[in-house]
Amino acid sequence: MQSRTPAGRTGRPRSAAADTAILAATREALVELGWSKLTLGDVATRAGVAKTTLYRRWSGKNELVVDAVAELFDELELPDRGSLAADIEGVVLQFAAILALPEAKSGLMAAVAESIRDDALRERIRASIVDPQKDLVLEGRSRAQARGELPPATDPTEAARTADLIFDVVAGAVVHRTLVSAEPADEEWIRSLTRLLVLGLTSSSPSNSARPASEDAGPGNSARPALEDAGPGNSARLGVPPLGEFEDEAP
Repeated sequence: MQSRTPAGRTGRPRSAAADTAILAATREALVELGWSKLTLGDVATRAGVAKTTLYRRWSGKNELVVDAVAELFDELELPDRGSLAADIEGVVLQFAAILALPEAKSGLMAAVAESIRDDALRERIRASIVDPQKDLVLEGRSRAQARGELPPATDPTEAARTADLIFDVVAGAVVHRTLVSAEPADEEWIRSLTRLLVLGLTSSSPSNSARPASEDAGPGNSARPALEDAGPGNSARLGVPPLGEFEDEAP
C-alpha cells in the first residue's frame, strides 16, 4: 500500500497492516459518526491500535481522513478497452462508483470544506487524490494518440492545460452529479457525458480553433451554432459514433 505519512517524519518502521486497519477504521467511523464526531481515539479503538500509533503517522484528523478517502481512489485504473470513448466510459464508471460510497461522500465533502481554511490540507488533497487521477488522463490521451484518435501534442504547455481541463470537466461533472445534485451517475448518464467529451476532443483542431467564430457571419450568412450539424444522424461526420455504439466497444 502507498505510504501516506507526511514527508520528513521519522520514527520506527511502519506496519502496512496497521495502516490498512487505521484507514479502514477511519472510513467506518466517517459513515457512522460523520466528520464532526470522528475522533482519533475512536479510530484507534476500531483499528485495534494505540492512539500514539496514529499520531506517529498523521498530525491530525484532517490528514487522516484525506488519506482514508484517497485510498479508495488508489483502485482507479485505465484498462485498454480499444477506443477513446470506451476508455473514458470505463474509468468514469469506476470514479462514479467510488463517489457513490457513503464513506467517500462524507469524507470528501468534509475534507474539501475544511480545505477552504487550510492550504496544507488543500495541497494534500491535490497530491493524494487529484494528481494521481490526472496521471490517468495523460495515460488515456497518450493511448488515444497512439491509436490515431487524437493528434499528437506539439505544445507541452497547451498539452498540460488540456489535460487539466479534461480532468476538471470529468471530475467536476461527476462530483456535481453525485454529491451536489444527489442524482445517480448511472451508465446512461456516463455514456452521454462520454459522448459529449469525445465530441469536443475529436472535433477540435488547431485550424478550427484559430478561425474566428464570426468568419462566416457576413451580411448574408448568419452564424450557425457550432454543433448544428452534430445531431444523432450526423455524429459520424465528427468521428464520434452514436451514443448506443459505445456499449459495443468494450471487450
